[in-house]
Amino acid sequence: MNITLVVACALVDADRRVLIAQRPDGKQLAGLWEFPGGKVDPGETPEAALIRELREELGVETKEACLAPLTFASHTYENFHLLMPLYVCRKWQGTPVAHEHSALKWVRPQKLRDYPMPPADLPLIAPLCDLL
Repeated sequence: MNITLVVACALVDADRRVLIAQRPDGKQLAGLWEFPGGKVDPGETPEAALIRELREELGVETKEACLAPLTFASHTYENFHLLMPLYVCRKWQGTPVAHEHSALKWVRPQKLRDYPMPPADLPLIAPLCDLL
């Protein structure tokens, strides 16, 4: 089975809320809420991929020094196995805008379970609650 490396980010604002993004219609798992991020390209580090994805998906800029690894998810989907490190980012430039998602929401960590999420994202919630 193929292992797909995908990187995710919990952007945390000054009020200790986390940004989640809704997957758009036409994409796999459409309508579900997820942490922003995406696939790591061949030869790319997870941190470089996350900086690129945050720029493409949300229009924000950050630096590798602002990304702190927190935990990871390991989940088997039907056609592949997903390995997804989650980074926490508290410092970035710009205001997040949904370039590739249908909506964005700032949510308190304890409320994240109120939003339907892909199975791989669910185990990431508890470590975030413990941190924040």
